[in-house]
Amino acid sequence: MSATPDRRSFLRTLAGGIAAAAWTSGCASMPTAERIVDTHTHFYDPTRAQGVPWPAKGSFLSRPVLPPDWQRLANPHGIRETVVIEASPWVQDNDWILRLADAHPCIVGCVGNLRPADGTFAGHLRRLAAHPLFRGIRVPAGNLTRDLTDPVFRRSLSLLTDHGLALDINGLGDFAGATQLARAFPDLRIVVDHVGNVRDPHRPDATWRDGMSRLGVEPNVYCKISAVVEQANGPFGSSPTDPNPYRPTLDHVSTTFGSQRIFFGSDWPVSDKGSDFASMFRVIAGYFAERSPAERADFYWRNSLRAYRWVSRG
Repeated sequence: MSATPDRRSFLRTLAGGIAAAAWTSGCASMPTAERIVDTHTHFYDPTRAQGVPWPAKGSFLSRPVLPPDWQRLANPHGIRETVVIEASPWVQDNDWILRLADAHPCIVGCVGNLRPADGTFAGHLRRLAAHPLFRGIRVPAGNLTRDLTDPVFRRSLSLLTDHGLALDINGLGDFAGATQLARAFPDLRIVVDHVGNVRDPHRPDATWRDGMSRLGVEPNVYCKISAVVEQANGPFGSSPTDPNPYRPTLDHVSTTFGSQRIFFGSDWPVSDKGSDFASMFRVIAGYFAERSPAERADFYWRNSLRAYRWVSRG
């Protein structure tokens, strides 16, 4: 006897649920580490009275995204701590994130959003750096060669070093400028976000390979393995969920930076553009399952502790 439409629908739903559970279980059973710190999340609330400058209204990201939302997705995989990256250009939103961190012990560090070329930078940095969870700032990397000619910019980076803070660089394109920066400030811990914003993680081009190789030579530069799935070309949420297609990128940064200068970040919720959280983590966990327990511990938490000096709140 053939199944009725309702029964077929039920069986499809049941099969999908079983498959999803098996997928998550398989991911959780992969060897990882006793501790996993997600070093790249974004939290925000568009329902605030003043709204938010990012993300844009109408975007798939335009909804409240708060620590409990991340915890529901991350905790099943043993990920219980995060470093938040502030994407808002409003100075006061650095304080909003720090207040959020005070209320949520899962946040072990915050990388803020300040403009080093702004004359008010020093005052804002001094105030924010007084909070133990404020661990650095992030800057766009597209014009670093030009920015480094600005004496205000250079003095601001010196202040980061004085405070023991890190510098994230995002949107890499100016590899020469990033390398110059690393050499000019050898005591500044620099984190390259999103594997250098590779254009196609399945087929990284020669410019990216050469630029990342040059940065990998600099001992004060780390590479954050984040935003891997959403940089793959394809329809929303359809990026490959097997690690093999990403090996050209992951192999290159692993070899270039070595086992002690790479670490994990999800880039959630932006990562949803490529795949859901469980599938994204399966790519990463599958690739690093091949490493030794010591190398996995370095990747999942020890290296980010070296880079950010985040605060354990367990």
